[in-house]
Amino acid sequence: MAFAEYDDYDGLGLAHLVRRKQVSPLELLEEAVARVERHNPTLNAVVYKAYDEARASAKSKLPDGPFKGVPFLIKDIGMAVKGWPMTAGSAYLKNYVSADDAELTRRYRAAGCVLMGKTNTPEFGIPGTTEGRHLGICRNPWNPNHSSGGSSGGAASAVASGMVALAHGSDGLGSIRIPAAQCGLVGMKPTQCRNPGGPDDRGRAHGFVVDHVLTRTVRDSAAMLDWTGYPEDDAPYAPVPKARPYMDEIATAPGRLRIGLYTDVPRGIRPSADVLAVFEATAKTLEELGHVLIVKKDLPIDWRKLYRAQAAVSGAMFVASVEDWAQVIGRPPEGDDFEPLAWASYKGARKLTAGMVGEGLQNLRLISRQILALWREFDVLLSPVTLTPPPPIGFLDPVNVEPREFNRRQSEVFGYTPPYNMTGQPSLSLPMGMSSDGLPIGMMFTGRYGDEATLYRLAAQLEEARPWRERHAKVWG
Repeated sequence: MAFAEYDDYDGLGLAHLVRRKQVSPLELLEEAVARVERHNPTLNAVVYKAYDEARASAKSKLPDGPFKGVPFLIKDIGMAVKGWPMTAGSAYLKNYVSADDAELTRRYRAAGCVLMGKTNTPEFGIPGTTEGRHLGICRNPWNPNHSSGGSSGGAASAVASGMVALAHGSDGLGSIRIPAAQCGLVGMKPTQCRNPGGPDDRGRAHGFVVDHVLTRTVRDSAAMLDWTGYPEDDAPYAPVPKARPYMDEIATAPGRLRIGLYTDVPRGIRPSADVLAVFEATAKTLEELGHVLIVKKDLPIDWRKLYRAQAAVSGAMFVASVEDWAQVIGRPPEGDDFEPLAWASYKGARKLTAGMVGEGLQNLRLISRQILALWREFDVLLSPVTLTPPPPIGFLDPVNVEPREFNRRQSEVFGYTPPYNMTGQPSLSLPMGMSSDGLPIGMMFTGRYGDEATLYRLAAQLEEARPWRERHAKVWG
């Protein structure tokens, strides 16, 4: 039996209907499948379909978690699902199949989610767009001629088009927040180590990468982090404990917050007129809600030094990761195995010295302390997520644009998100407005280390004051 109202509910709403036996998990799954089949030829959001496995799961006795019976998608990088491929968007890994579930995958299953497939991602998650040779171009449901962001662009495209209510993503330098902003979604990058990375979390050793979900509502994001965000028994690092469930936080007024306003990026490029207009409208809304605005013309940080440090540490990690994969694949990569951007990154990183990497780690630590100290002046920092609305497909093309030119173009679009992967702070993208030509624009709210609670309280207040849930993409339902 069809369930035409599928589009009207977020994840928690669908699970509520399952518990009341108004709809079955199998009916929800078939609705999700129908939407993937309808829209994926246009969007290319879902790159692996596990429909038969998902149907068997939907027919079984599911755990009574917060998302019981809700269809769910996993990003095709760094998140193992037993028996599923994990290519990281690279032809080099095209034959790799995961032997077991990752711990976070197990927690998604325990939440009651029905895993039905994997979403598109660019090669090794490097670009801020989801365009690649191996998995192909993922398009934005608001306008398929534009990017869905990266590297969780497939997840964002799937949620924004109504294929699923929420989907897994990961964020190493902005890869949840950027696609959330470009597809009109809620995208929380949690505090470092809040969600589990194990049992094999070697790829998260530098601390930049975190996992969570992209959603259409604040409460879905909060509920999933309540469910998944507790320490692993054998993890050497544990997150700052939370005071109470995030679902309680979103029902609590945030009080009068001090909110810093900041629009500069290291290269001094100004946001586009559309982005600046949404930023100013958001600041006005915050002021109307009673918050105190603190304008920051500059943050006293040596950004060049920070990004040199990040490049050295990220480069060393990439080389180590490729060498690990070479052991699994049985041979080292050759030029044709990688797209030009990844190959140039790999070759360049192999020239790093031990001293460069060691100095990078030292500077990351010291400059992160300087950044974290800024939150003595305010409770939350507001900035845009990107400098521009979603760029056209092809502007950021890691296959056909020369790597140096590609990175120059990225600097014209991005620049706000990376520091908070280095500091480990929670950072949240909210869909606060639209461009003059109808594309989503996200604003970024960054909190103190370990303080997702304040961000969720503020997000719930903004969701009520400036609702976005009824705004639907052109490719929808």
